[in-house]
Amino acid sequence: MASWNFLPLEIIYNIFGWTAFLSWSISFYPQVILNFRRKSVVGLNFDFLVLNFTKHSTYLIYNACLFFSPVLQKQYHEKYGYGEMIPVAANDVAFSVHAVLLTTITLFQVLIYDRGNQKVSKTCIGIASAVWLSVAVCVFVALPNQSWLWLISVFNTVQVIMTTIKYIPQAIMNFGRKSTEGWSIGNILLDLLGGVMNYAQMAMQSIDQGSWVNFYGNMGKTLLSLVSVFFDIIFMFQHYVLYPSNKNVDFSNVDLESTAPLVKSSNPSQAETA
Repeated sequence: MASWNFLPLEIIYNIFGWTAFLSWSISFYPQVILNFRRKSVVGLNFDFLVLNFTKHSTYLIYNACLFFSPVLQKQYHEKYGYGEMIPVAANDVAFSVHAVLLTTITLFQVLIYDRGNQKVSKTCIGIASAVWLSVAVCVFVALPNQSWLWLISVFNTVQVIMTTIKYIPQAIMNFGRKSTEGWSIGNILLDLLGGVMNYAQMAMQSIDQGSWVNFYGNMGKTLLSLVSVFFDIIFMFQHYVLYPSNKNVDFSNVDLESTAPLVKSSNPSQAETA
């Protein structure tokens, strides 16, 4: 536990943390609700969903293990110092559990709602398969020396990589369709707020400790905020500036195979609100 020098800093730290948790958690619902209202997932990129599920699953493993395991906490303190606070809070674990659940629900919607001709690309399947195969190999490598901190750092690295690439298929798809129809901007606005609050929470912790070790000691969480904010800005630019209201645009002439290589096939004409 942290020995906070000033009670107001601890209060602000908790406010930032739980605001990030609520923003990120609620951010899943606009897309789920939009899919439910339209009875369609056309316009929502399936590669994004698969990569997002991989990201949140590995992030849950990292957060839960470091938060609950005394063995991992001991290894963390041995590496970074016993005076340092474990860089995973209760809201991080709660968010990860919720994220995996809501992403699973969205994947279920893909199975039951109109999806046009959209498919998960072979590229995405290959990436996801390579990730989990690599993780399995790392488990066997960690077993002899019980290098559990190293092992969960692998999960953390995976979630950072997935965060970096997961938005790319959706961004390319929006560009190819010249529309963000079917992709909820509410998700993006809440995700942006969560990223900013998460970064602010880490800053409060560093101010109290007089050390920035929680940034480089949990590089995944640091990059998570920065990368998420970067892509959120891109999606906001697409939605509000490039394609502000293209619901009635004719997408029939768009060649999605050339503009969105991560999307095997799409039926843009069905991207209008059902």
